Amino acid sequence: MVVHAETERGRAAAREPRRPRRPVVRPVMLALLFLAMTVPIYLLVVNSFKTQEDILGSPFSLPLGNLTLEYLGNAVSSPQYNVIGGYGFTLFLVVVVDILCIVMAGPAAYAIARSLKRRTQLLLLYFLAGTFIPGAALIIPVIYVLRSVGLANTVTGLVAHDVASTLPVSIFLFVGFIRTIPPAIDQAAMIDGAGRLRTFWTIIFPLMRPAVVTVLILNSIGIWNDFVSPQILLSPGSGRYTVTTAIYAGISQYSTDLTKVFPNLLLAVAPVIIFFVYMQRHIISGLTVGAVKG
Repeated sequence: MVVHAETERGRAAAREPRRPRRPVVRPVMLALLFLAMTVPIYLLVVNSFKTQEDILGSPFSLPLGNLTLEYLGNAVSSPQYNVIGGYGFTLFLVVVVDILCIVMAGPAAYAIARSLKRRTQLLLLYFLAGTFIPGAALIIPVIYVLRSVGLANTVTGLVAHDVASTLPVSIFLFVGFIRTIPPAIDQAAMIDGAGRLRTFWTIIFPLMRPAVVTVLILNSIGIWNDFVSPQILLSPGSGRYTVTTAIYAGISQYSTDLTKVFPNLLLAVAPVIIFFVYMQRHIISGLTVGAVKG
């Protein structure tokens, strides 16, 4: 009887579903990624309000009694860094490039998405090829092209370069989203007498709001953080500085004075970090809304 009871308990235990083991790799990887992203930001924020001695002696510490706004105020008011002027010029670039990118990428993506011809799909692959070329590798050829057309060392040349660099990803995202919109909407608009261009701007484009917002956010962050293009395409003699190039021009001669380096870097990255944290849900929704055709 005892043997029979133990056998029955063993069978019952075998029939019970085993609880799946939680993988350990994923939490560990997420923790490492979290540390890799937050530690540099923590160091940047904390050391922006500390003295040179505190930064060198204990960069990770948070001496609440010794924190000061003096160095951050100096970074804002100092004419050597011209942070405010850099903000204005960078915002100008962001607005102009975003508008031109939407105006050019939208109709191009609409034509590609609504065409089934092989040459049109090859055109999409041509645009996608631009996403695999590092931007730094194109700077020297871009300089020769801008010189040949008389746009070297000009704001117009920088804008043209930024628009061209943002078009591949923008067209790719727009094509994926437009393909989720039923073509019957286009046909109904054409029956009512609307042309293809009018159909796109009055009917299709308003439906593309998630994709448009995503493109605007990604392009704005990329232009704000760009250093190589404005540094090379606009020489110091032009008198035009973006946020990144203005800070580089100001702190390059004071690279050992960390009370000037950290506050200026914080002024450069703080707006884009706040902007990204606030708009990240729009980025995720815009990137995934066209992933599954429903």
